[in-house]
Amino acid sequence: MLVDTHCHLDAAEFDADRDAVARAAAQSGVGLIVVPAVERANFGAVASVCRDYVGCRAAYGIHPLFVDRAREEDLDVLRATLQREPAVAVGEIGLDRFVAERDDARQMAYFIAQLEIARDLDLPVLLHVRCAIDLVLATLRKIRVSGGIAHAFNGSRQQADAFIKLGFKLGFGGTLTFPRARRIRQLAAQLPLPAIVLETDAPDMPPEWMPKSMPKVDARNTPAQLPRIATLLAELRGITVQELTTATTANALAAMPFLQHPNPSRSAS
Repeated sequence: MLVDTHCHLDAAEFDADRDAVARAAAQSGVGLIVVPAVERANFGAVASVCRDYVGCRAAYGIHPLFVDRAREEDLDVLRATLQREPAVAVGEIGLDRFVAERDDARQMAYFIAQLEIARDLDLPVLLHVRCAIDLVLATLRKIRVSGGIAHAFNGSRQQADAFIKLGFKLGFGGTLTFPRARRIRQLAAQLPLPAIVLETDAPDMPPEWMPKSMPKVDARNTPAQLPRIATLLAELRGITVQELTTATTANALAAMPFLQHPNPSRSAS
C-alpha cells in the first residue's frame, strides 16, 4: 500500500469526477490519502471528502498564501475543528517568500499561532516551505511540535538534515520525475530512506509525463500517479518498488500516528 501524504482531493478541479479519481487511486495501490485544508472556507469540503472516501484523511490549517483573507477568529475555528473532526495533522501551514505581493509579518503570525495549536493538541504539521527554509527551521526550533512533513522539499542536504533532526519527514513527488531536477533527484536518492515520504500535491505539481500542453483535465495531477513516481524513486535509489513502498508507508505512519486510526480524543492543554 502506498500513502499519498499530500493531495488536495477537495479541489474544484476534481468536482466533475472525484469518484473516478478516488477509485483510480485505490485501484493503483494508493491506500491512504492525506487531504490538507488551505483556509477556513474549505474545512467543510475537506471533512466531506474524508467522510465520503475510504482511505482519505484530513488535515486542517491556513496556508501562508491564504492568510491575507484570514481573520483572527479563524484560528479559534481551526482549533475547534481539530478537536471535533478526525484529523491527522495541522496543515497546510508554513511560510512562502516566493510570491511578490505578500505580508511577511502576517504569514509569520499565522504560522506561529498554528504551530502553537499543533503543540497544544500534540499533532504533527504539514509544512508549506517556499524560499523560506531557514526561517521555517528557526521557527520550529523555538516552537517544538511533534514532527510532521516538509511538503515538496526543495532544499539542500544540510537543510534536509536539519528537518530530520527536528523529527520531520521530507515529501517528494512529481518534481523528481524531471531529468533536469538533478539536485532533487540526488537528494531523494541519497537521503536516509526513513526520512522520505511520497506525495502528489494533486491537482498541482504534475509529473514529467503529464506535460502542460495537454488539455487541462488530462494535465491535472491525480493520486493515481503515485505508483509511477514511486517506481522512479526506487530506480534512483537502486532498490525494489516493494522496498520503497514498505519504507515510505511506514515513514508516513510514523510522521502521522493517527493516519491509520484518525479518531483520537483530544482536548487543548
